[in-house]
Amino acid sequence: MDKWLWQARFFKTRSLAARIVSDGQVRLNSVRVTRPAQLVAIDDVLTFPQGAQIRVVRVSAIGTRRGPATEARTLFCDLTPPATDESRVGRVGERPTKRDRRLIDEFRKGQDEAF
Repeated sequence: MDKWLWQARFFKTRSLAARIVSDGQVRLNSVRVTRPAQLVAIDDVLTFPQGAQIRVVRVSAIGTRRGPATEARTLFCDLTPPATDESRVGRVGERPTKRDRRLIDEFRKGQDEAF
């Protein structure tokens, strides 16, 4: 499994791919896997974290080498749901932008006049 993840260019090094699998962060057909040497087959579904995103991929081919990115893209079918725009939602503790501050000021000004 670690070799396939490395060949498909999801991870920069094979040891990094092996560490992710060993830590139990990879699921093979919805079952947690902790053995980097676990075999993958065509049509298996892998779920694993990559940065801040959770990737879901279906194995479409087994590679023989780590080739260029164009070759790596033929090894899988990406099933990852599209990311939602959460840039403005859930920003807790960050400094508000100038536009946000103006909206807050207008809101507060309206409340002061109401009382």
